[in-house]
Amino acid sequence: MYRLTIQYRTPADPEAFDTRYFEQHVPLCRPLPGLRAASFSKPRILGDGTAPYLVAEFDFDDAVALKSALRSPEMAVVAKDAEALPAERVMFTAEIVGG
Repeated sequence: MYRLTIQYRTPADPEAFDTRYFEQHVPLCRPLPGLRAASFSKPRILGDGTAPYLVAEFDFDDAVALKSALRSPEMAVVAKDAEALPAERVMFTAEIVGG
């Protein structure tokens, strides 16, 4: 399984961000081709450091499915909308491995 993860920094107006994110942006993500699961969390830091405000995770069966989704017209719509979100973000992909 492969995962696309997006970490958002704390926005200036968290309530407005949440409304925009969950009511407008997340529905655009749902039709991504090959999307198996999506989850969203608001981490709380344990100890020193800074946690992201929000973490979004999108799971795909394999690298081919993830690459296909990243190149899809649906992702182009998601990416365009993401540019207007009022929070900085970091994105990365990873293979999910057992331990």
